[in-house]
Amino acid sequence: MADKRDYYEVLGLGKDASEDEIKKSYRKLARQYHPDVNKEPDAETKFKEVKEAYDVLSDSSKRAQYDQYGHIDPNQGGFGGGGFSSGGFGDIFDMFFGGNGGRQRNPNAPQRGNDLQYTMNLEFKEAIFGKETDITINRTENCDVCDGSGAKPGTQPKTCSVCHGSGQEEVVQNTPFGRMVNRRSCSNCGGTGTIIEEKCNNCSGSGRVRKQRKIHIRIPAGVDDGSQMRVNGEGEGGVRGGPPGDLYIVFRVKSHDFFEREDDDIYCEIPLTFTQAALGDEIEVPTLTEKVKIKVPAGTQTGTYFRLKGKGVPRLRGTGQGDQHIKVVVVTPSNLTDDQKDLLRQFGSLSGENTHENEQSFFDRVKRAFRGD
Repeated sequence: MADKRDYYEVLGLGKDASEDEIKKSYRKLARQYHPDVNKEPDAETKFKEVKEAYDVLSDSSKRAQYDQYGHIDPNQGGFGGGGFSSGGFGDIFDMFFGGNGGRQRNPNAPQRGNDLQYTMNLEFKEAIFGKETDITINRTENCDVCDGSGAKPGTQPKTCSVCHGSGQEEVVQNTPFGRMVNRRSCSNCGGTGTIIEEKCNNCSGSGRVRKQRKIHIRIPAGVDDGSQMRVNGEGEGGVRGGPPGDLYIVFRVKSHDFFEREDDDIYCEIPLTFTQAALGDEIEVPTLTEKVKIKVPAGTQTGTYFRLKGKGVPRLRGTGQGDQHIKVVVVTPSNLTDDQKDLLRQFGSLSGENTHENEQSFFDRVKRAFRGD
């Protein structure tokens, strides 16, 4: 043991270091030498040295013994060549990268219930104007017979005699490399920390039951396809007094045969006859709530848009509504009578149009475009 470094020296501390100072130094050094982070050849050795020092100095009884005897443990012949848990790497990695901070989780601590997701189909206008409805979901809740304890009414779960409520048990092995400590889920209680001697007949000792619930939902105006709404506290029930999870409703909105939606705006197409487009007209246009009249000026071209301000979708977050955009499409007449054809020819003649020449001119422009002229 003569070549083993002093534990206080390993952590860079004095012998009067506080618990907080020991923990702070350990976290810093463990992060520095963790093999998943540090790829230096000796990183794993240094990490084990830091872990061993912390295991001793963070335990008040082990620290007092170390302060008195040093590395020589009068009961075990030494603190071991590592005293290193086989799960140490994973535990420390969790501490720094999203785990439980290196602390052993209390198996009897309250636990939040899981969130649930429900997909709801809506008609086009239901999504725009909102609605109230009832939905039915299946979820896990605390057993109302045993109040979630899993024990038969009138009895209580007992603390596990093997793990003493921790949910974990230690298996110690002495090896040529020192004492190895492995922690695993308690084989006696299955990691719950308690033993149920008389199980509840309703939930078979699980403390949880599956139930069907009807929930009243208020869908706000303006939701869109893929929108998601959270209903607080309507997920699965919490465990051991923990809060329930939430219910997330995902909306699937059906398309409409006339209107199209883009964010908070509504789009539609309205056909115009050649005469209406040429001479102008007042036409009636459907909106989401009513029919309105708009004036089409003479000479309107196909593809022209008109806007109806405030006739779109109510804004889900904010005030007011989007707009409705109306695209006019001039419909070319077909199946003309001879009289109608003569009138159009007269119109073309009076307008100075030469249909054949215009066609030739059009095709010439297309050819030039392909040649890159």
